[in-house]
Amino acid sequence: MNILVTGANGQLGNEMRIVARDSSDRYIFTDVTEQEGVETTFLDITDLEAIRVMVKENDVRAIVNCAAWTNVDAAEAPENRALVEKLNATAPENLARAMKEVGGWLVQISTDYVFGKEPYNTPCRPDQKGTPTGVYGETKKEGEEKIKEVFATSENAKGGFIIIRTAWLYSEFGKNFCKTMLNLTQTKPQLQVVFDQCGTPTYALDLANAIKVILSKPVQGIYHYSNEGVCSWYDFTQMIARIAHHKDCDIRPCYSSEYPSPVKRPAYSVLDKRSIRETFGIEVPYWVDSLEKCIANIQKQQTNGSN
Repeated sequence: MNILVTGANGQLGNEMRIVARDSSDRYIFTDVTEQEGVETTFLDITDLEAIRVMVKENDVRAIVNCAAWTNVDAAEAPENRALVEKLNATAPENLARAMKEVGGWLVQISTDYVFGKEPYNTPCRPDQKGTPTGVYGETKKEGEEKIKEVFATSENAKGGFIIIRTAWLYSEFGKNFCKTMLNLTQTKPQLQVVFDQCGTPTYALDLANAIKVILSKPVQGIYHYSNEGVCSWYDFTQMIARIAHHKDCDIRPCYSSEYPSPVKRPAYSVLDKRSIRETFGIEVPYWVDSLEKCIANIQKQQTNGSN
């Protein structure tokens, strides 16, 4: 099967490059930016006709959409609203239309930010009503709805959509919380980190491996994927420092209110993963185990880079 990956130079896209190495499927990696050392095909996913041409020329039968506007705070700026809407809502609709026309599959990566306005204290279910806060969550939710609308009118029995909501994504690639805290806990004598927002970190390589399994036996629906367990950002930081042996930084808990933000972040966004485990037989690793693997890879890269 020919699989097209958008946003291939981001965190998840780069991990998809890794899992593709051992796949019998053919992957086509696309983005609007180039990355040194890897092959990337240019594709603007806000251009429906460009997507259709790419799909036709490469006989694409599945698309994994890793592209999105993910800067949560910047999404609130009025001058960015149109572009955020275009990337997070219109572009997924375009990809859905292109796949529907050829009877293919769209895997859309969504977010825990579709929840958050209402207080939760139990894991969010895939069928739970979305209550997003902020432009980022609203546009990602809108993207989900547009995808469902496209496939709801399909008379083609083949293909469909798979929406995967994830949370707190980190990896060896790009900028993310894990890499930031690795640096800060090594270089700063003291840090304050919020402890009143709880969720589950997700190692992007684990998610990429799950997507690979899902594409081998796709079943239409909305699913949740993050690593197992629950922690606060404070706990996450403490574990990063412990694994990296950064013992000289005094990490202290603080409230979200001490760090004002343009958008209210979900206070509790643990995701219920029962359906993805039961439908696809996917084993979901514990978040600390995956964090150890990622940090080991980052440290290995740093050692090799200094040689």
